[in-house]
Amino acid sequence: MAERVQQPPAKRLCCRPGYGSTCRQGQRAAGAPCGSSGATQGESSRTQSPETLLDIAARKVAEKWPFQRVEERFERIPEPVQRRIVYWSFPRSEREICMYSSFNTGGEEIGSSGESGDETRLPFRRGIALLESGCVDNVLQVGFHLSGTVREPATPSEPELVCNVSVSFDRCKITAVTCSCGNKDIFYCAHVVALSLYRVRKPEQVKLRLPISETLFQMNRDQLQKFVQYLITVHHTDVLPTAQKLADEILSQNSEINQVHGAPDPTAGASVDDENCWHLDEEQVQEQVKLFLSQGGYHGSGKQLNLLFSKVREMLKMRDSNGARMLTLITEQFMGDPRLALWRQQGTAMTDKYRQLWDELGALWMCIVLNPHCKPEQKAFWLRQLRRWNSVDVCPLEDGNHSSELTNLTNVLPQGPAGNPDSLSRPHRTVFTRAIEACDLHWQDPHLQNIITEDHYTNYCYHENLDSSLFDTRGWPLWHEHVPTACARVDALRSHGYPKEALRLAIAIVNTLRRQQQKQLELFRSHKKELLNRGITAVTNLEGWVGHPLDPIGTLFSTLMEMGRGSEEGTLLDFSGSLGSGRWTEHPVFPAQRFLEEGESFLSLAVETALIGLGQQRVMPDGLYAQEKVCRNEEQLLGKLQEIDLNDTLVKIFRKQAVLLLEAGPYSGLGEILYRESVPMHTFAKFLFTSLLPHDAELAYRIALRAMRLPVLESTNPSSDLSRPHHIVSVVPNRYPRWFTLSHIETQQCELASTMLTAAKGDARKLETVLESIQKNIHSSSHIFKLAQDAFKIATLMDSLPDLTLLKVSLELGLQVMRMTLSTLNWRRREMVRWLVTCATEVGVFALDSIMQNWFTLFTPTEATSVVASTVMSNSTIVRLHLDCHQQENLANSARTLALQCAMKDPQNCALSALTLCEKDHNAFETAYKIVLDAAATGMNYTQLFTIARYMEHRGYPARAYKLATLAMTHLNLSYNQDTHPAINDVLWACALSHSLGKNELAAVIPLVVKSVKCATVLSDILRRCTLTTPGGMVALHSRRNSGKLMSLDKTPLRQLLDATIGAYINTTHSRLTHISPRHYSEFIEFLSKARETFLMAHDGHIQFTQFIDNLKQIYKGKKKLMMLVRERFG
Repeated sequence: MAERVQQPPAKRLCCRPGYGSTCRQGQRAAGAPCGSSGATQGESSRTQSPETLLDIAARKVAEKWPFQRVEERFERIPEPVQRRIVYWSFPRSEREICMYSSFNTGGEEIGSSGESGDETRLPFRRGIALLESGCVDNVLQVGFHLSGTVREPATPSEPELVCNVSVSFDRCKITAVTCSCGNKDIFYCAHVVALSLYRVRKPEQVKLRLPISETLFQMNRDQLQKFVQYLITVHHTDVLPTAQKLADEILSQNSEINQVHGAPDPTAGASVDDENCWHLDEEQVQEQVKLFLSQGGYHGSGKQLNLLFSKVREMLKMRDSNGARMLTLITEQFMGDPRLALWRQQGTAMTDKYRQLWDELGALWMCIVLNPHCKPEQKAFWLRQLRRWNSVDVCPLEDGNHSSELTNLTNVLPQGPAGNPDSLSRPHRTVFTRAIEACDLHWQDPHLQNIITEDHYTNYCYHENLDSSLFDTRGWPLWHEHVPTACARVDALRSHGYPKEALRLAIAIVNTLRRQQQKQLELFRSHKKELLNRGITAVTNLEGWVGHPLDPIGTLFSTLMEMGRGSEEGTLLDFSGSLGSGRWTEHPVFPAQRFLEEGESFLSLAVETALIGLGQQRVMPDGLYAQEKVCRNEEQLLGKLQEIDLNDTLVKIFRKQAVLLLEAGPYSGLGEILYRESVPMHTFAKFLFTSLLPHDAELAYRIALRAMRLPVLESTNPSSDLSRPHHIVSVVPNRYPRWFTLSHIETQQCELASTMLTAAKGDARKLETVLESIQKNIHSSSHIFKLAQDAFKIATLMDSLPDLTLLKVSLELGLQVMRMTLSTLNWRRREMVRWLVTCATEVGVFALDSIMQNWFTLFTPTEATSVVASTVMSNSTIVRLHLDCHQQENLANSARTLALQCAMKDPQNCALSALTLCEKDHNAFETAYKIVLDAAATGMNYTQLFTIARYMEHRGYPARAYKLATLAMTHLNLSYNQDTHPAINDVLWACALSHSLGKNELAAVIPLVVKSVKCATVLSDILRRCTLTTPGGMVALHSRRNSGKLMSLDKTPLRQLLDATIGAYINTTHSRLTHISPRHYSEFIEFLSKARETFLMAHDGHIQFTQFIDNLKQIYKGKKKLMMLVRERFG
């Protein structure tokens, strides 16, 4: 609260013409303490003596009448009467003071010991500490004005602070506060709290004076002059200019001050025209909200805004008019947020947390306009405000960034088979639209009034009239209204502090829902055969209750749960004593329990309501935010249900609702007829499954298996297959919905399946059923893979023997994943393949043999050879399976057969693996080698052939290596400038291999080299290596054919290689000179030096090189600097 040091102006002008001078003398002497007449505030609770009639009357007047009206009504008011009215005008409850000085007034704050660091910093807590430490002094009440000093003790970092505090009040409400501490906040500072609580708790210690105007009436002229002069002397530096100005105006006959009858008195209380409300610093509210919004969700601003909304709800519950006033200020700041226009301009969506704040804003306005005791002029004012905000372009839409499919509040969707979705409009609906529509609602319906006001409103004559809409067959009242609208009424009653009325209406709504559920079941049973044969049905719930902007199910659940826990009626906070230790007071049982069935409680009714709402079949809304809200609200509601311990009564309710949901057809998300665009039931079914499993396993599995459906991913509607119990019907033909939360939904489906697999361990029949459901309904390979992994982990727990049946389920799911991802790109594919082999190994040798026999339906040839067959033939696998020699050989034969099949299908990638796997089987190895030779001519590149050739040399087959190397050379082409090509090493190796085999082999390779390699440096390197050693080195190790002579450069094949090398140097030189730059001149000269070395290897090389240099000088004579360098080096 921004507490300003200057005193607020007087609210009204005061004069006492009815009092004569004789009457004033002696009647208004010096004041007495507050408790000097009648019982004090504290005494009434400590003694048994009755209050005086004066105190009773004065208290009632002080609560309701402005003091000006009292003065106008009675010409002369005795001073004792004035004193008691002034005395009782100060607030007597600490709850409101707490509300205006802290974020919470719940029992968790009031009843705590203040040990929390955050809590002790709250102004209310600090104020109590200052009061109890004796820091409040000089307390004086003058009329309707309280003042005093509050001393803030010194701390290690701060000196002692003495604050001057003043409080104005009227009709038991604090209307203005000031404090010299200079604190700026929405709430009262600790010093204001300390002074106010001093007056509440110690009224007998506060001296009370009548309003200052009354005291002045008692003075004669001399006394008045002395009073004024002393006042000016004491405060001459502050008031002297003002005093002189006022004196000048009073002495001027025509001044404005002389035209007004009476004079202002800041202590005389409120005027008739003043609004009676607690002091709220509007400027600080606006500044704080603006600050929080500007922080964009950082620094806890979102939490602070939610606390402000909670404060609004708290004010509404206390029936404080500042609730609507504060919400108006907050809304204005939200509407002025510059990010709204920016997001609209950029076409981007607001953040999720910010969007939720807007939702709460709309819900609060809904509560305000539905106030059952709202005056027509108030509602009209709010309606104008809401329409003004609603008309702003940047006003957020109700469903995020998309138009809404939801109907008007007062239009109830048809519940029978005659519903027509095409008639539904798609209006422009903002967050304020529902509040605007709610302004048309009223509370005058006699049936509604009877429901919310009477505990015994029944009609037992209705049991014979089954079509009645007012009462059920038991004579209990029903309330047929659009469900979200009816629940909004409940929320409004709770929000405005009418918990009994809210509970009565909530019970009537729940009984209506239960009756409606039963009627829907009967309707479906009577038309079941027709609907299933026809394969089409009407829309029942386009507007879902879970995820709805008004949160109807959440409202009913909270209302019933709060009553079940006794937080609103069973136990109430007692604020009469010290707020440092709040007390709970027990109250009698609430009479509305007469509308509960035998053995039923508010808790069980809340649980059943949640189950009905969660099980409702409803269409997935449009838009990312609306869909996320459906998921979020469902999870929130389930989270609350999970906190409840199930007893026999609740188990019966679970069973009852489970059966109803399974049999309710198109009205239930777990019914036999399911719309393609319906919100899935996976999360809800998982909760039901785990809850029912210990009590009714068969029912639990029926629920979970039925909920596994995800028809939105089905490509066609299986309407022709009427033998299946799950018929999928499209609500809107040719509609392709964008399910933004589909990934989350599929994850929930996967978790439901995993939960069933875990529970079914050891039960072969159930495992088979769950497996069939997974294979039928889950369409994501990654989720099926996760389920396979989950099943594998569960089956192979360390503390128990492997569950073979569950292992087979895991393997079957893994096989399905392999088939699904065989022809698609998946970054986890290699992991999946390795895992499948591991799983098959755990299952047994027959499983490994099976996947190798059917490898072409599961793996690519590369995966089958490099991962599957290699792993199967590894020593670790053999040891793991405990195989004998015969079994090992059979498994190896299967792996070799697989390898040969893969090599034939994909020789490029599988040939080497096939050769490796077939090394120990001569026939298989020869077959693999033949496959390589057959594929070498067309299907394999030089890199693959060189790799296999090197492998052959390594295995001791040089002749085969030579054969493959020559085949590789036919596919190779190295241009003049590729002197760093990765194949150069392979070429050098091939030439070295040929040279080692003998002259004939080298003679056969060199023509291939000359044809394939145009790079001069590579050719010169080959030439040099061939001249260093004699050919046939490898053959010489085994025979004496080697002559030991070096090959001549003048004879074939080296002459051919030398000529090719010289030609390559000449061609490369001309190519480089075409685009040479000066910075490459020195590099070029070195290149010519290497060329000269090659030229000189020929018998006429010197002459050839000289001619070559002369030609360069002639052709490139324009490159003078370069040619000069050439002449310097080569002459």
